[in-house]
Amino acid sequence: MTKNIIFGGFRSLWTVVLFDLPTETKSDRHRYARFRKNLLADGFVMLQYSVYARHCASDENAEVHCKRIKKILPPKGEVRILKITEKQFERMHVYHGTKRIPAEQAPKQLSLL
Repeated sequence: MTKNIIFGGFRSLWTVVLFDLPTETKSDRHRYARFRKNLLADGFVMLQYSVYARHCASDENAEVHCKRIKKILPPKGEVRILKITEKQFERMHVYHGTKRIPAEQAPKQLSLL
């Protein structure tokens, strides 16, 4: 198990983005792809289809990424942003078929963007 990483007195956390965007038309698919590419460019990784997560050093850092997401919201569909502590993320159960696989680990060093 990993311990909570503390930077400057703030606990690290994970920002999770869950989205359900339409893909019926060509322009819908284009918006979906652009939204997804923007998440990847901002350091998010795919946990599963339409669920992306990013490790953040603090709540203030997570808010920066939330504001970026709000700026790129597509006009249709639904986007949810969930912030959870390192400890809560660590308790996630991940199953592939019937075999449990370990959850993603927090980065070992602080990266400045």
